[in-house]
Amino acid sequence: MASKIRNMEEFATVSGISRPTVSKYFNDPGSVRASTRARIELALERYDYRPNIYAMNQNRKLTKTIGVVVPLLSDPYFAEIARKLEQYCIAAGYRPTLFSSHGDPALEVEVLDTLRSLKPAGVLLAPLGRASDRNALKKFCDDVPTLIFDSSVDEIGLAFVGSDNFQFTSHITDYLCRTGEAPCFFEMKTPANPNAHRRRQSYLDAMARFGHKPDVISIEGEGWGFEEIGRLGGHEAFKKDRFSSNTILCSNDRLAIGLLTACYEQNIRVGRGDDCAIRVAGQDGHPHSRYTCPPLTTISHDYDSVSQTAVKTLFAAIEGQVSPWKSTRLEGRLILRDSA
Repeated sequence: MASKIRNMEEFATVSGISRPTVSKYFNDPGSVRASTRARIELALERYDYRPNIYAMNQNRKLTKTIGVVVPLLSDPYFAEIARKLEQYCIAAGYRPTLFSSHGDPALEVEVLDTLRSLKPAGVLLAPLGRASDRNALKKFCDDVPTLIFDSSVDEIGLAFVGSDNFQFTSHITDYLCRTGEAPCFFEMKTPANPNAHRRRQSYLDAMARFGHKPDVISIEGEGWGFEEIGRLGGHEAFKKDRFSSNTILCSNDRLAIGLLTACYEQNIRVGRGDDCAIRVAGQDGHPHSRYTCPPLTTISHDYDSVSQTAVKTLFAAIEGQVSPWKSTRLEGRLILRDSA
């Protein structure tokens, strides 16, 4: 071809297939006869044409619905960020619809199928991560304008927006090293969220940079019940004398809350005072971390910036301003409280 095919009309003309049939194929390949499908796919290969799915969706005058999907809506972090996404969507004239995959990969796929049938204008998706069905995610993102947030899965969707987990852990490790004993790292052996691995690696890197020997305490437990996992794991670690330092950095705030409970149950005083035995810090800026006893030192997500960046990127794509895929990771803010 002397020039690139710009739209579906031109593709229909050069391939000798009617425009309605071509459109029907792109909406659902299984809805056309096998022989017709073979002709279209041969023409696609010959002319190297790929339709602008997002433009097609706009031409269909889709609803003003925005799907918001998170791994677990009862998790305070996801509840808080979903609340902010919902507010921004409403302010922009869209109708947000919230879904939770409850940590279940099969349910995550089912939620995406449900969303596809609703023909949303776009979707804000926090996938499970390693447990997600990547092929199903990719197919959905190819069909529906989708912004991935919190947990990145390959380079799919319009873009990725989340927190800089390497900066998170490096920053709070630096603070703990400068203000007392270098911390050991308290984590789940099988984390539910892939961001935990980034935090673990950042801890190891930071300790090496600061000239300290790292100590990772990996506790048993799977799923999203982090508080109880942290409580039971804390008891076990104290029993076996696994903490090599009087400063403990937890992989996330919910594990830290469980560890604080274990400390209370063992009569171990936590904090920065002379009468305190250990310091405990977390990561995430859990909405309830201010109200633990003692209040939890943590490094917080920038909930507003993550939410705003996510919705602005999605809305721009819905309006036809589709940019090359990119990852945006925002720094966290250190919050100093009495626990460390």
